[in-house]
Amino acid sequence: MSDVAVITGTTHGIGRVTSRELARAGRTVVMLCRDLDAGRAVGAEILAQLPRAAVHVVHCDLASLHAVRASAAAVRSAYGRIALLVNNAGMVSTRHRMSVDGFELTFATNHLGPFLLTALLLDRLTENARVITVASRAHFRARLDFERITNPRAPYNAMAAYAQSKLANVMHTFALARRLAGTGICVNCLHPGVVATNLLPRWLRLIKPLLSPEILNVEDGARTTLYLALSDAVGGVTGRYFDERQQAAPAATLANDVQLQETLWNESSLWSGVAAMPPLATGLADTSEADAHVVSLAQPRMIVRNP
Repeated sequence: MSDVAVITGTTHGIGRVTSRELARAGRTVVMLCRDLDAGRAVGAEILAQLPRAAVHVVHCDLASLHAVRASAAAVRSAYGRIALLVNNAGMVSTRHRMSVDGFELTFATNHLGPFLLTALLLDRLTENARVITVASRAHFRARLDFERITNPRAPYNAMAAYAQSKLANVMHTFALARRLAGTGICVNCLHPGVVATNLLPRWLRLIKPLLSPEILNVEDGARTTLYLALSDAVGGVTGRYFDERQQAAPAATLANDVQLQETLWNESSLWSGVAAMPPLATGLADTSEADAHVVSLAQPRMIVRNP
């Protein structure tokens, strides 16, 4: 098996392009998707263009901590060592909703799910692996309000919720890079730009003023992710925030607050249950091939798993 690349949020936009280009680069691409049918369709598109590609689809709902644990177990069981983890998925709820676990939905999906997924796959990362999180320039306008994350009656603003979740992405990147210093594993995050699809979704139109006056197509929007994933120029670079022009850039002052990073880390560990797990997620119950729902598609190099 070639180098394994695990990526979330692959059914549209830059995640779709990133998956295709990672496959083109010879990676074994494991796409974590909430919608398996959509993931299967993307995988089929990639295989139509790249018949020799290795593409796999695993069910993962980042808004559910139980579903994230099941997905991580399936990945651990089936794919061994991981050379690349791309936390790409992102959303914003235009109305106040809570996740099944009792957290504000945008924060749960954009931060808590990726936080837990990363923790559960950490000990499977190869030497010199890369962990990449798609954050956003919106984090410059954010603040952390922990009470609003857990209170279903808290005042809600969609733009503020999105910005807060992206601030958490950047802070998690910096805190994780600090913990992995000297291991050879690189941890970075990025702002991809504002990316246009055929029709900008309502939530992206809503937050566009926070981000950029410029609209990029999906191919350009994936460039920074792919640069951090594949370029030798950033080998060994860790703990940095990159902009849509593939340049390392200063993050928001609040994102660099180490004490606040540690507070966020401790709260996220408590909320996601990481604190109750042995270090590096050892002791995780594996999901065997027989336990996973496996569907072989027309192309034998693509597998769909529903843990």
